[in-house]
Amino acid sequence: MDPNAGKRDLVNKLDKESLKAKLEAETFKRITLSFYKYVIIDDPQKLRDALFEKWMSLDCLGRIYVSQEGINAQMNVPEHHWEEFEQHLHGMDYFKDVPFKIAVTDKTDGKSFLKLKVKVRGQIVADGLQPEDYDVTNVGAHLSAKDWNDAIENDDPIVVDMRNHYESEIGHFEGAVLPEAETFKEELPMVLEKLKGQEDRKILLYCTGGIRCEKTSAYLKHHGFNDVNQLHGGIIDYARQIEEEELDNKFHGINFVFDERLGEEISCEVISECHQCGEKSARHTNCANKACNLLFIQCESCAEKNEGCCTPQCVEVIHLPEEEQYEIRRKAKETKRFHRHSKVNLRDAFKEE
Repeated sequence: MDPNAGKRDLVNKLDKESLKAKLEAETFKRITLSFYKYVIIDDPQKLRDALFEKWMSLDCLGRIYVSQEGINAQMNVPEHHWEEFEQHLHGMDYFKDVPFKIAVTDKTDGKSFLKLKVKVRGQIVADGLQPEDYDVTNVGAHLSAKDWNDAIENDDPIVVDMRNHYESEIGHFEGAVLPEAETFKEELPMVLEKLKGQEDRKILLYCTGGIRCEKTSAYLKHHGFNDVNQLHGGIIDYARQIEEEELDNKFHGINFVFDERLGEEISCEVISECHQCGEKSARHTNCANKACNLLFIQCESCAEKNEGCCTPQCVEVIHLPEEEQYEIRRKAKETKRFHRHSKVNLRDAFKEE
């Protein structure tokens, strides 16, 4: 008997264009949310299949990682299925108390994902740590938005942004340490080195939804930091709390998110610049050359002028015959011909020699 029988339908087989057309034809609204929980899961594959089957039946979309250490989800749910979704998830022993972070702004009207992806991973956030490097049951104190603001104003803390540089570039808390990291795995030892000698200072950690701070707080406490705190629910829930409680907003700019939106507005400020012309912009985009796909900030004017590309080299590529472009994409990983997320200087890329 085929061991994979019955499993082949537990994936979304539609192509990208079909998915886009289906999404655009929808007449209902979707709720964009994220959630995570560190919890020991005995059989991640079995749970993955059960979640996928249920959420497909509810027409949910998103990107969800399941592992033996827990779940990490960014997704959206049709409004008319919200109650059933919530009851189902909270009805599971693993997730009965998991809190949801609902998106505060969503210019896509809930169309933040094209398809449902539920994948089994070794970790729900890749961190490069070994079990002896931290104890996830010994984490920092969780601060509400009010407590967070009070700590910034009165306790002379060190505020640390636990996100990647392309996230913090478009928005961050005032006075925060902003590590020039591309990955969380790279950032952890970087932050530990930056904080060396400050073990008795009050440390305030924040990230998008809280999951990276959960690991970081345990990691720092393991290394002797005595007063480690984290923003409960991350920037997403901070935005909700300050609006509901009419608190001062100490976050400047845009909160980067990992879906079709690429950002949600937390304040009216634009603190970043177009990487090509230097004008104020927080418009993240991926280079139109699919072999490059560099994530960078490009204002609408430069996007039109440079055809959505980051360099003249990439403009040349997108005008090649499709078969040549395909060959370039095939070889791109081997040759590392194009930039990834690294901070690169694009300011002079289109200047004449």
